Amino acid sequence: MADRAYVPSRTALILVDVFNDFLSEGGKLWPLVRPVAESVDLLENLGALLTAARDAGLTVIYAPHRRWEPGDYEGWSHPNPSQQSIAKFQTFARGTWGGDWRDELAPREGEIVVQEHWAQSSFANTDLDFQLKQHGISHVILAGLLANTCIGSTARYAMELGYHVTLVRDATAAFSPEMMHAAHDLDGPTYAHAILTTQALAAGLKSTD
Repeated sequence: MADRAYVPSRTALILVDVFNDFLSEGGKLWPLVRPVAESVDLLENLGALLTAARDAGLTVIYAPHRRWEPGDYEGWSHPNPSQQSIAKFQTFARGTWGGDWRDELAPREGEIVVQEHWAQSSFANTDLDFQLKQHGISHVILAGLLANTCIGSTARYAMELGYHVTLVRDATAAFSPEMMHAAHDLDGPTYAHAILTTQALAAGLKSTD
């Protein structure tokens, strides 16, 4: 366990893009995520991690992707490939089931939902850093989708801003095992202070009670 660092009053669990389109049968991206998600028991681990964080009194923050609306990305000079795909398939469309939270992972009253991110980092052009600072957070735990895009970008940005960063290798998924390997075994160790399993992290949170 990493240096018993998870003081509840200073630690936040950040859940990124826990939408039906990513996580539920019938979701637009679920067929691409499903093989890796099932191999790491993603849904079970996300639920266990969220429960552990709530039980330990951590700040829980939701960092949603921009919900697609008509006109999004039109006329942009440099939409990235993911944004082009979102526009084409209307992924996470606002007001639709696919753009809503998966039920058992939805925020509770009093939990923080930050502004939607347009690209991959949940910090860029949002109030995430402001919210973390206002709540006295020094340590962030990242979970959700996808390991090699929004989780990696958000985590790396957090490190650059001076936060202690933890990745949870089985509370995220990607479109291939190779992408998961890159996220946790190649890229992650260059910026994350800890890369843990859900079980190890939950045990560490209990030890701080």
